[in-house]
Amino acid sequence: MNFYRRFYRQKAILSFTLVFLVISAGTLGYHIIEGWKLFESFYMTIITLTTVGFEEVYPLSAKGRAFTILILIFGLGAFFYVINNGIKVILEGEIQGVFEKRRLEKMLKSMKNHFIVCGYGRMGRIICREFTERKVSFVVIEKEPQELDADDRTIIIQGDATSDELLRKAGIERARGLISVLPTDAQNLYVVLSARGLNPN
Repeated sequence: MNFYRRFYRQKAILSFTLVFLVISAGTLGYHIIEGWKLFESFYMTIITLTTVGFEEVYPLSAKGRAFTILILIFGLGAFFYVINNGIKVILEGEIQGVFEKRRLEKMLKSMKNHFIVCGYGRMGRIICREFTERKVSFVVIEKEPQELDADDRTIIIQGDATSDELLRKAGIERARGLISVLPTDAQNLYVVLSARGLNPN
């Protein structure tokens, strides 16, 4: 899942970088060719790329007109590239989300004699790292999205670990054990008691 997040992030960065480069090139180009101030050059670049039809800042020279044509060509190319990337990211993200959900459900159903780690904070990460090094199968339940920057091999269910439904989804009935490292003792106690009720062994 993190692989796809990185992939989409790279696409977004590439798109914004391309737009930034076109605007920067246009601004510097008008500044050098026409001798305009940077703000006037920037303004001319923006109205050229957006094709809003405003009047030119100053009359353009022949070189300036030729440069404007280049800016339009590259600008439209960059615009369509960004739009195309945006559509792809949305569609691929939705499709990938469906497949990822099915893959996760299939993996969870096949797991047994595994550990469930509730909470992926500092202690949770240390425990998961130890499990990974010892090749112990485990699944993580974590509520906070900002904590989910995990290794691609880590199976994570996003949600509240105090929920019996999520514990069942994590395979509590087939699990070897559960470790709760949530922020408060009350939450940890609740999870442990719930887990014991769902899996007395």
